[in-house]
Amino acid sequence: MPKYNKSVLSLMMVCSLISSVNSFADDLTDLNMPASFEAKIKHISTTKIDILKSPLPAMLLGSMERFYKAMEGKTPEEIEQFLDGMIEVEQANQFNPDTDMASIPLNTESKQFNAWKVKRPQSLNPKREPGPIHLSRYMQSRRAGIRTFADAPVAIYPEDLIAGNVDVAIVGAPLDMGSYYRGQRFGPQAMRNEYGAGGVDMNTMVNPSKVLNIVDYGDIAIDNMSTEISVHHVRERIKEIAETGTIPFIVGGDHSLEYPDIAGLADVHGKGSFGVVHFDSHYDAGKNNPHWLTHGQPVYRAVKEGHVNPENFIQVGLRGPWPSAEGFEWMRNNGMRYHTMAEIEKKSWKEVMKTALAEAREGGKKLFISFDVDVIDPAFIPGTGTPVPGGLNMREAIPIVRALCSENDMVGFEIVELDPLLDPTYRSALNANFIMHACLTGIAMRREGITNGDYWSELTTEHMQPMAGEKGREQNLREVVDFDYAKPKQ
Repeated sequence: MPKYNKSVLSLMMVCSLISSVNSFADDLTDLNMPASFEAKIKHISTTKIDILKSPLPAMLLGSMERFYKAMEGKTPEEIEQFLDGMIEVEQANQFNPDTDMASIPLNTESKQFNAWKVKRPQSLNPKREPGPIHLSRYMQSRRAGIRTFADAPVAIYPEDLIAGNVDVAIVGAPLDMGSYYRGQRFGPQAMRNEYGAGGVDMNTMVNPSKVLNIVDYGDIAIDNMSTEISVHHVRERIKEIAETGTIPFIVGGDHSLEYPDIAGLADVHGKGSFGVVHFDSHYDAGKNNPHWLTHGQPVYRAVKEGHVNPENFIQVGLRGPWPSAEGFEWMRNNGMRYHTMAEIEKKSWKEVMKTALAEAREGGKKLFISFDVDVIDPAFIPGTGTPVPGGLNMREAIPIVRALCSENDMVGFEIVELDPLLDPTYRSALNANFIMHACLTGIAMRREGITNGDYWSELTTEHMQPMAGEKGREQNLREVVDFDYAKPKQ
């Protein structure tokens, strides 16, 4: 270290002190303190005053303005005590290696450690040719057999997907530990048990069950004691499906699944190779929580790890109290597009839908849709853990999902947060199935060469009368009246 004389050292100390004072003064300016409050705290240490830079004052009293207002009647001593209380809370919030667990210990000696996800060897099964399996003995009665997604045959192994040349594999992911309100694990069961995912779409007269090879790929195993452990296996299974060239449709389960679903697809298609349209009343880009993943954090983690570029991420349907201004600034700063219900009220659904569809097509990237059922108004889907009023209705949701899936090359689709325990009727599961059916229809339309998302069948939208009736009469196509129609035949 170079040697300095006493006068130089004294000058350096003075300069350092001036710099510290100026820095503190700048900090005070950033806090927009009223002069009366600043006068009261001039003898309080800067270490204590630093707590005002944290979110705690606004968290406790609503805003910094309200905090300063609450301090107007307090003495400097009382203000210092209040600061001490906030410092105590801030310190207690933080990890303490002396008292807190940095990780959850597991019994690695257990002989059942991986029992929850062990794959059943095919050697234990009767020999059969690979391919989808129909589970009903009847040709047409859908309710007589074992219930499946979209009444589709079942596939168990990747070899079944390949042998069956399967286009879409619908797979359940009954995970609900990432949500404070549990029950989403029963979503796959409820959607299998309801109709709406199969059959013809009257708007387009396209029947995805006849155009596409669709299978029910069972449920992904979940360790019901750990979200963190479970999502690793979910990611493996989504990758397994995508590697066969089949499009995975994931039925949740809570929205924690968006992270492993996107990551698993990125493992096959490449990081940043596809865009995401995220339908949700919440933006789900939370961060800095004790757990790396909950149903409110998958977007941030998927972006942070580079699985999807934020410029190719579109949010639709945001409303309610979250995110705050900070969340919207984060989306803006990262190039993320968003369309709130407030924008829809301002510009009309038709205009916003047109914009979102155009944004999804930008760059020609493939597309993944993440559909949280709470984007729908709870009048239509009450069975969800975090409902927010003022959402999309079914007549708005179905056309945009169908259009997105017909206009874009889809890599996957997920529908999450259905909690049938919160709906004593079948309405929520029914409507969730119709949303999924809209995407299946869109993919089938694209397969048939229809890539205009605004396509409508002439047959179902124009009755063509009286010309059609007159033509039917000329060609003897009209129904012949038979007064004895329902009488027993002799």
